[in-house]
Amino acid sequence: MARIAGVNIPTQKRVIIALQYIHGIGAAKAKEIIEKVGIAEATRVNQLTEDEVLRLRETIDRDYLVEGDLRREVAMNIKRLMDMACYRGLRHRKGLPVRGQRTHTNARTRKGPAKAIAGKKK
Repeated sequence: MARIAGVNIPTQKRVIIALQYIHGIGAAKAKEIIEKVGIAEATRVNQLTEDEVLRLRETIDRDYLVEGDLRREVAMNIKRLMDMACYRGLRHRKGLPVRGQRTHTNARTRKGPAKAIAGKKK
């Protein structure tokens, strides 16, 4: 099992798919990485040599922000918005949708389960 950026990537999948198990790498970045390293798209993880795994690991560490570092940066950005007390920061702080979605109905993912209001029924 190959371990890249602190993540055990699945061995039976193609490299381009397996790389997407790393937080911060999607389809486009995975394709870009395997082109940089020079691995064929059809290659499976269990067919990679130790040298190819090492080159993958070095390329990702050198050129991309992934996993813990990426999560930390996103959390710091959200914390900065909250400290500034700008509109987006206030929405994060209150646990409401940040990007302009309606909240009269819907928004249950951000707001949590519906709470009953006493005396509402007629």
